[in-house]
Formats: sequence, C-alpha cells, structure tokens
Amino acid sequence: MRKWVVIAATLVLLVAVNLGIASRERLVGHGRIVLLELAPVDPRSLMQGDFIALRFGAADGVRTGAEYLPFADGKLVLAVDPRGVGTFRRLDAGAPLAADEALLRYRIRNGQVKLATNAFFFEEGRSDDYAKARYGEFRVAPDGEAILTRLRGADLAPLGALAR
Repeated sequence: MRKWVVIAATLVLLVAVNLGIASRERLVGHGRIVLLELAPVDPRSLMQGDFIALRFGAADGVRTGAEYLPFADGKLVLAVDPRGVGTFRRLDAGAPLAADEALLRYRIRNGQVKLATNAFFFEEGRSDDYAKARYGEFRVAPDGEAILTRLRGADLAPLGALAR
C-alpha cells in the first residue's frame, strides 16, 4: 500500500513540475518583448561564476509611487515605446491598460524591488561581451509574469551567444 502512495505522490509531483516548465516555455515563446534599462553592478562571482548583477530603472518607480507599500508585492504598469523599451508609468490599480502599456510583476525582498531576476549568468570568459549591456530583454505575459531572456547593448542589439 505504501508503495502505491509513494508512486502516486511522485507522479503528482512530476505533473506539477512539468506544468510549471510548460508555462514558462509558453511565456518564452509567446510573451511580449519588453526592454528595460539596466545598471550592471558586478560581472564576477567566485562562488557562482560569471554573471552580471542587475538593477532596473523601472523598479525605482515602485519606490516613488504614491501607493508603495514597503513589504507588498504587486504589479507596475510600463509605458512601452515603439522600440519596445519600457519605463515606469504607475503602479497597477486594476485599470485597463492602453495599447502602449504592459504589466510587470514585482516582488519586495529584503526591502529591495525585484523585477523577475537580479542576475544574468553567462559563459565563463564572456564578461567583455556583456559589459556593454544596457537593457534586459524580457518576455512578458499579459498577467505581468516575466522572464529575462537576454541582454542588449545601448543600440538595442542583442549581446552574447544568442545574438549570433
């Protein structure tokens, strides 16, 4: 009897994990592309390998928004220009979005605003390529979920292996 309980629990876990993966894959394949201006911090970590610690300008708007709650996760509304570059417009209050707007989920962690991720990892020895990064390319779902898919330079051209 215990054997079947373990097998059933394992199957439920595998289904849940695979549904989560499928959801993220759909987002990467079909999410709206939004570029956010970034400020790289440190391109090297001895424990983690090569990466860029990221901070996004759009996150600063959350702190200055009138409805900002220091420990509340939420969504912000981005103004998205014709090039796909998003800037903070307002905190989401549930109002319908204009055609040039997109939602982006944020989380408050240790008093800091986090947008999807705070790091981008890359192949060892490629730090010179990514030192030119000025924008993070996100795939954004209509509900504000987002995945950072690559980095771009000041001219909005993709950087790194995916650019080739």
